[in-house]
Amino acid sequence: MGDLLIPVLRTLPWRALGVGAAAGLVVVGTTRLFPDGVDAWVALNALRAAALAFALGLAFLLDDPARHTTAVVPTPRPARQALRLALVAPVAALWWTAAVLTVPAELRPPVGAVTLQAAAICALALAGAAGALRVTDEPRPGTAVAAALLVVAVVAPLLMPDDWEMFAAPGAPGWATAHQGWAVVVAGAALGWVVWGREPVRRLRVRR
Repeated sequence: MGDLLIPVLRTLPWRALGVGAAAGLVVVGTTRLFPDGVDAWVALNALRAAALAFALGLAFLLDDPARHTTAVVPTPRPARQALRLALVAPVAALWWTAAVLTVPAELRPPVGAVTLQAAAICALALAGAAGALRVTDEPRPGTAVAAALLVVAVVAPLLMPDDWEMFAAPGAPGWATAHQGWAVVVAGAALGWVVWGREPVRRLRVRR
């Protein structure tokens, strides 16, 4: 793992992550630039949008142009993916702290609850990236994963049953119940990443 540290650090998608992080900060920055048109509900959705922007960058985290070469290294795929996440996690934590603090204190939603929502969105991006690597031979599936995540983010609030209340407002009766659902999403995405992140025992050779 020590030998992989520098090569993996160089191949991380810093540009995609930087674009996502910058876009997220711009979105939450509007809560300070236009305070007259912002209330607590708008501030919450600004943080959700910022988390989605960063998650779109995270969708590229597992992209590896040398995938077909690194597939034969002795370090297993889960360890390589975990190393990538470990290198990005401190940056993500600092960025999210800055995003939350950018929102004015009087408009800021409960930090723990909105952080859980952001974690769920990012976990879905990582699980999708791991799944794409599992079922395809594409070395850079990040574009497709990001597009799918964006579609899900747009469609989910429209098609989700009203009684699920995943997008409740702070203080609403379904606020606590909604975060039970977000916790399930985090757990499910983490489980998906663990399952899909493994090296396949047998590889399909239809194309070959």
